[in-house]
Amino acid sequence: MASYSNYQVKRNKHKNTVGVYDKQRKYNKSSDNLTKSEKLMQGVAAWASFYISRPDIFAEEYLGLSIKPFQKVLLYVMMHYNYTSFFASRGLGKSYLTALFCVIICILKPGTKIVVAAGQKSQGMKIVTEKIPELISQSKTGMLRREIKGSIRTSMNTDDPNVEFLNGSWIKVVAATDGARSARANLLILDEFRMIKPNIYKNVLRRFLAASRQPRYLDKPEYKNKQEYLERNKEIFLTSAYYKFNWSYERYKVFVKAMLNGRKYFVCGLPYQIAIKENLTNREQLLDELSEDDIDEIGWAMEMDTLFFGESEKAYFKTEELQGIKVIQFPFYKKEVQSLIKNKKIANNKKGDNEIRILSCDIALLGGDANDSSVFTLISAKKNKNGNRYKREVLNIESHQGLHPETQALMIRRLFDDFDCDYIVLDRQGNGISVYAYLCRKLYDNERKVEYQPFISLNEKDEPKLSAFHTEDDYEEKIYTVSASEEFNSDIAIDLKEKIVNKRISFLISKSDVREHLFDETWFNKLSPEEQIMLLNPYLQTTLLENEMVLLERIDHNRFVKLKEQSGKRKDRYTSLAYGNYFISSLEKDLQGRKDDVDINSIPTYVTSLNISL
Repeated sequence: MASYSNYQVKRNKHKNTVGVYDKQRKYNKSSDNLTKSEKLMQGVAAWASFYISRPDIFAEEYLGLSIKPFQKVLLYVMMHYNYTSFFASRGLGKSYLTALFCVIICILKPGTKIVVAAGQKSQGMKIVTEKIPELISQSKTGMLRREIKGSIRTSMNTDDPNVEFLNGSWIKVVAATDGARSARANLLILDEFRMIKPNIYKNVLRRFLAASRQPRYLDKPEYKNKQEYLERNKEIFLTSAYYKFNWSYERYKVFVKAMLNGRKYFVCGLPYQIAIKENLTNREQLLDELSEDDIDEIGWAMEMDTLFFGESEKAYFKTEELQGIKVIQFPFYKKEVQSLIKNKKIANNKKGDNEIRILSCDIALLGGDANDSSVFTLISAKKNKNGNRYKREVLNIESHQGLHPETQALMIRRLFDDFDCDYIVLDRQGNGISVYAYLCRKLYDNERKVEYQPFISLNEKDEPKLSAFHTEDDYEEKIYTVSASEEFNSDIAIDLKEKIVNKRISFLISKSDVREHLFDETWFNKLSPEEQIMLLNPYLQTTLLENEMVLLERIDHNRFVKLKEQSGKRKDRYTSLAYGNYFISSLEKDLQGRKDDVDINSIPTYVTSLNISL
């Protein structure tokens, strides 16, 4: 720490910052009777008091770090408020800032116990294994390294990641699970707290804060057994914004109400514009992302604009329902992508005995509506134990714009073989009829040196408009053709809703969830950015599918469910999925045997509320 004489030199620099100087004058009046050691400790006490009041100045002067203006504000509130909630855009460095605050409070308040909890332990470990070493390397004074005891544990596989300080303070990382019991803390940090279960926070993590820090002055008679001298423990919540159904939104509202009532709560959301202003992220790069046709607009609003998202009251598909079926860890990849994968568990496309696979297609053509895309969706259907129902899994989605019908037919045949599919689902009306015409021919793949046999409809092969394309001698009945109508569109919407509500269909997990796993794979980190994007694309496409679905609004109709996309939005991925799901439901009827009588009690309430005559 700086000496007492240094304090006198710098005193005027910060004279308007805090009121500790009045106390210092009182100390000076009696300083003649103090020993040199006592005078030194008085100076240390004064500087500690000052630095506690202004942790940003401590970071600059003692640690020798450069601090951004918004970071100064957040360091101040973290030190002076009991509860801090920080919703940050991607690239703003919330983990770096939190690590900085941790080392500041550990140095200034000896014996401080800090627990960092995260949904995934590897996420919380970054503060110890990445950010604190980064702070040490950036410290111009070298003082941070001198405050830390021994060496920082940098192994990501350690069972007890922590940093210990010479003054008795420490930082530990725990996974946010029931097994995290028995830890004690004065500061609890919840990293990406939206991913932590609320009951774990309330019943396990919050219980860590049972005891306050016990500085030695509390043993003196004048302070002993006096509650006003006990320090308050602190909680810091870190995350990006998320869906409104998540408990993080309710926590946000609690903080806002408490802060407006003058209690020691602080909440803020800093969007991506702050990161641009402070040169923490590249402006041109973000503009490029914003201009991409397949941008995840809802994800951008949450991660970059720090805005919570909730669907409208008219939304037919609910965000919370969709999040509840996101359980599939890895997709199935086409041939070119499979060759990049070195982990056999991820590359496993082996088909089960009781499984069928469907490639469901919604077609847009070259020169068509700029808002339309051709979407190819791989759906696996596995029989249950009784053999009378199928469990659906959406394992991959591809989206393409502006392709010739023959090119699309060739892509469909490639995917059909790569995914070992059994059927193709195709809308035979509108644009789909052109692709159907090419699927009815022999197709030669110059790239793979393969000739594909012609396919025709298995359910409408004698329909005149389709049979006109059947000019080959040898066909396979592999295409299930659909003809969209008002009633059909209503049926597929109701059917898909029922499968989602009853969790009979599953989606891939979020890209952010799988990223943690893939980034631990050595082979993945050696791939080019383009190759990594190819591996992550099914997760992105699944997110875009979810966005399309929650933005579909139901229009009032006396007979049918009618869904309409918002202006400028798409529903191609939804349509492709709904077609495929409906075909699987038709196969289920063959498993169960068609029933003429309908049990009204078995029909979900969201169907009977439509006033449909049964």
